[in-house]
Amino acid sequence: MNIANKLTFLRIILAFVCMGFILKNTFISLLFAFVIFILASLTDFLDGFLARKKELVSDLGKLLDPIADKILVLGVFLAFLELGIINVWMVIAIMIREFIITSLRLYSLRKKVILEAKRPGKHKTFSQITGIVIIFIALIISKKFPQSKFSIVFQDRFLPLIMWYIVIITIYSGIHYLWINRKAIKTY
Repeated sequence: MNIANKLTFLRIILAFVCMGFILKNTFISLLFAFVIFILASLTDFLDGFLARKKELVSDLGKLLDPIADKILVLGVFLAFLELGIINVWMVIAIMIREFIITSLRLYSLRKKVILEAKRPGKHKTFSQITGIVIIFIALIISKKFPQSKFSIVFQDRFLPLIMWYIVIITIYSGIHYLWINRKAIKTY
């Protein structure tokens, strides 16, 4: 197993550790979860970079990398859902999109058909990671200063806006992906 694939496996492990710390829901545990999430997100960049630069691209990596990404992001959203800070329908919408697109990508990989990924998919990933980082920062501040005006305004106003944005971008990118790949998908 090459270093890029090891980083992908590390990301999966870090995703579960991150979820565990989120669910403890203390100031310190959220700090740990935040740092772990950042490290796990960096492994996503690093494994792809190493795979391309050192010519370590493998079928295992092509299979595991998108799955590891989904485990990390969806795991964090599910942990946030368990804490009651985001709406269940939003998480379900994100999960459905990710399941459909990832299933298509993996099926296409098996069939040796290349489906194009475009800018909206990259924007979706950036939006999800950025949104999670913002939510983490706000949660940490709220744990430290629970009665602050920031905590109240964030929960009531900004968190719903962030999640709406993430859901809209996620759904749009899924529709866009299906649309630009419709001819290849029809061959299934």
